[in-house]
Amino acid sequence: MDKSNLVEIKKGEIGTGLLIEHDGYISCECGDNKKLFESYNNTKDGEDYCPFPFIVSAVFQKFDKENANGRIYPESILKREVDKYMTKLREKWAYGECNHPAESTIDLSRVAINIVELHWEGKTLVGKLEIITSPGFRKYGIISCQGDQVANLILQGLKVGVSSRGLGTVTQRMGKLVVGEDFELVCWDVVSDPSTPNAFITPEDAIPELYIESKDNSTKNGKKLIEELKGFDEWLNK
Repeated sequence: MDKSNLVEIKKGEIGTGLLIEHDGYISCECGDNKKLFESYNNTKDGEDYCPFPFIVSAVFQKFDKENANGRIYPESILKREVDKYMTKLREKWAYGECNHPAESTIDLSRVAINIVELHWEGKTLVGKLEIITSPGFRKYGIISCQGDQVANLILQGLKVGVSSRGLGTVTQRMGKLVVGEDFELVCWDVVSDPSTPNAFITPEDAIPELYIESKDNSTKNGKKLIEELKGFDEWLNK
């Protein structure tokens, strides 16, 4: 694959080029993220609180499921690339930018996150990432780098998207757009576009059924589904 002259393959298109997928996000609605957000808002005497290291849970991507761009990543291909990516994670250079550029290289001046954990829950890739903040933001709230901007958004309770960046070929098979064997995962970036498939990170991280995919983006309905699944799980394990 010629990486010197790549163009982004847009939603619904086929061809070879840069693949950007908006299939994950960081949410302050539940789990460890909710505890972090509540701790920040409950700080006494008006004193700002910024954790260090600033680590949050996130949904990253899914296999064998049509994503927001109408593309399907086969299980064998996405798992292969995630396995390769684990080397970067172990060596502490699994970083990504604030907003994705239209290229395959990572700009160090825009690095905002470093992924510290990845694992599969069924078809969903989940894990944790560290927001790279500056001493000025942690001590005084001064935003001086891309990571500071992301941290500030999260601490304000806003949803932040997680977008994968890769290179590969998209072909049409039986009416579906499928990513090919030549796919190469570059990284995940944090972006403004939230995920289309809904998913929740919950305090009960050991229960895979609680990673819910729903067309209803209502948090209220999502919590109702979580409670129903918890009851079903308890019934199965009696």
